[in-house]
Amino acid sequence: MTGIARGVAENAARRNALVLATAQAVVGSAGPIAISIGGLAGFWLLAADKSFATLPVTGYNLGVALGAIPAAALMRAIGRRHGFVAGSLITATGALCAALALFQQSFWLFALALVMVGTGGSFTQQYRFAAADGAPRTYQPRAIAIVLAGGIFAAVIGPQAVRFTDGLFFPVEFAGAFFALAVLGLIGAAVLSFLRVPPVSSENHVDDAIPPRPLAAIVRQPRFLVGLLCGVGTYATMSFVMTGAPLAMVGCGLSRDVSVLGIQWHVLAMFGPSFFTGRLIARFGKTRIVATGMLLLAASAAVSLAGLAIWNFWLGLVLLGLGWNFGFIGATAMVAETYRPSERNKTQGLHDMVLFGCVAAASLLSGRIYVAAGWETMNFVVFPVVATCLAALALQAIRGRRVAAEG
Repeated sequence: MTGIARGVAENAARRNALVLATAQAVVGSAGPIAISIGGLAGFWLLAADKSFATLPVTGYNLGVALGAIPAAALMRAIGRRHGFVAGSLITATGALCAALALFQQSFWLFALALVMVGTGGSFTQQYRFAAADGAPRTYQPRAIAIVLAGGIFAAVIGPQAVRFTDGLFFPVEFAGAFFALAVLGLIGAAVLSFLRVPPVSSENHVDDAIPPRPLAAIVRQPRFLVGLLCGVGTYATMSFVMTGAPLAMVGCGLSRDVSVLGIQWHVLAMFGPSFFTGRLIARFGKTRIVATGMLLLAASAAVSLAGLAIWNFWLGLVLLGLGWNFGFIGATAMVAETYRPSERNKTQGLHDMVLFGCVAAASLLSGRIYVAAGWETMNFVVFPVVATCLAALALQAIRGRRVAAEG
């Protein structure tokens, strides 16, 4: 690829990433809203067994997991732009259903509504892959990071929507936040109508004449498996701790407002570093950045175990968010280099189905373990997960050096 052609491709990819980042800011607020109040709303709706309070958050994550492959298939059939618009409308519809469930005080309808919101979220999760489409390979980590940087605004918009609509429909709790989310979904659909996915650059499709490989052949690659393991380990651990954090804060006597602000700081930490994570990956490599993310997750657990003051919760959540950013963006970039453009839809769909299936299970276990064993036990779980991922990264690095030496 010539310098001029590379510049054109980067400009197109940058514009594309900015559109997706804007959509991430508004539609992506569904995640902070669902996570910050989903468990609290479940606690409010349940009269008996409170250990299922986080089930609505699980429903959200389950929707993301179940929608991953259908979302990829739909976008393969109708294109990224129309698929993403459809996903935003699904989010808006699910939010309206959630508000209705709260008015009817129906726990199960509320949980099902969050499944629908999560299904819309499965489209949002593929913004990062769409940002890499057509971008020169060296620009892909930065394009992914730009999109995730939109989450900084989602981190503010989501929790603030919860705070400003609090008590709006008293005595019905939390309904105002979901009406606000429905509006945000419609705004996101309008933004995404400007999306123009650039053609895949020649740098990235030099092997297009080669027939796509079977999915099993792609999945068997050690690089793919390590990337998937670290992505799952990072995201599931983050979801496990984050989902239980609001319950733990309120359970320790802190206010609901403190818990919502804690999640806001957490989500800001998740997406704030995205402005420079791509550059860090380019300079230090994906493996080192993912390993740094894992160490930050361990530091988060250590801070949370040190006490139950506000600063323990908030600093622990900030470190948890930073660890997620480094670990997840690095792992996503690792996976993105293991498949060809012709293989991207099926690979991305499978990747997100496995990833968010594990995240859904983690969020369900969060409430169960919090009620049964407490906040400290939840944080102790982080350490074996981190150790497993670090061991996989070390083995992959050793294998890479050995292959390079033999070559």
